[in-house]
Amino acid sequence: MHISFLIHNAYGIGGTIRTTFNLARTLAERHDVEIVSVLRHRDDPVFDLGPRVALRHLVDLRESSPGHDGADPEHARPARVFPAAEGRYDQYSELTDRRIAQHLRRTEADVLVGTRPGLNVHIARQARRGPVRIGQEHLTLDTHNRALKLALRGAYPRLDAVTTVTEADADAYRRTLRLPGVRVEAVPNSVPAPALAPADGSGKWVVAAGRLARVKRYDVLIRAFAQVAAERPDWRLRIYGGGAEKATLRALIDELGLYNHVFLMGPANPLEPEWAKGSIAAVSSSLESFGMTIVEAMRCGLPVVATNCPHGPGEIIDDGVDGKLVPVGNPEALAGSLLTLINDDAARKRMGVAALASSARFDPATVAGRYEALFGELLARRRERRWHSSLHRARGALLSGAYATKDAARAALRGVRTV
Repeated sequence: MHISFLIHNAYGIGGTIRTTFNLARTLAERHDVEIVSVLRHRDDPVFDLGPRVALRHLVDLRESSPGHDGADPEHARPARVFPAAEGRYDQYSELTDRRIAQHLRRTEADVLVGTRPGLNVHIARQARRGPVRIGQEHLTLDTHNRALKLALRGAYPRLDAVTTVTEADADAYRRTLRLPGVRVEAVPNSVPAPALAPADGSGKWVVAAGRLARVKRYDVLIRAFAQVAAERPDWRLRIYGGGAEKATLRALIDELGLYNHVFLMGPANPLEPEWAKGSIAAVSSSLESFGMTIVEAMRCGLPVVATNCPHGPGEIIDDGVDGKLVPVGNPEALAGSLLTLINDDAARKRMGVAALASSARFDPATVAGRYEALFGELLARRRERRWHSSLHRARGALLSGAYATKDAARAALRGVRTV
């Protein structure tokens, strides 16, 4: 099976890139897999793709490259196919429209997989006949504005399937977009097992990781940790990541006198060694499309205390077994659950062991197996449709007298039946 992923920029940093690389690398153990990056802005990708996956780009933005496309006049003109309501629209152009269209017309792939709404629209409208067309949703339908939802409603019926990372989002697609004939299926993101020993639950660190953005509500986590530090001053909080909220969060830490207890660590890659130094992971978001950091922490043996926000945490964490779920935006509840685990060594270590075991369901081999089954079923359905279409045409030709003799007509029908 030849599988081709179309991604915004494989050379950047982000959850979609990481999980696409994980999936492609695993599928490449059994299939011919490529990742086609619309944009390229640096020489090498940040994440490891392995030797079996082919990686190429369509538009080169490296100023030092002989193939630099940034000054191309077409790249200064706005895109017409990529939807204007999509969040990355400003990075697309007539040039990206044309290069994507050329790629989709020429590809020999059996399966085409888009990895964001705008690219799924390209695949729906421009892919040649033949490949199975898959649109992945790594965000959520609820976070898309009305204009983008209308664009998806107009294009997505041409896809064979839409995959989401949670069952809740799959239900939203089925209810809201109503895509007759399009399979909508939830397949979670994958996270490989770390190549290090899991946390033993003895370190007095709570660890959080993600963009320093408002949606992550680190202000709630910091306020919660003020209550934790008041009761257990021997514990500390590390927050990994960078973003626009850094100065605001730093000011809050100083205001609450937590400069010896809460540390903004900046970005870290890889994160696994940092998770393993901790004993509890914390997630304070108001919205998570999935929750990659939750799974990453669990795969390192940490129980996770997370807000029960839409959509991912409640589908990942078994409350009271491998972590705890708390209301969104409630520092008191978050502090209470953190202190419950901090003050009970046995429960904390027991939940860490349970988290390590339950997170195995997100292993790339398991997730890739689900995608393989989906691709296989859709390819079989495509072949069956072609067979019925060929049979219908042959019968029509027979009835219209298009064949010179009855023997020729019968031979044509036999040929269709053996397809």
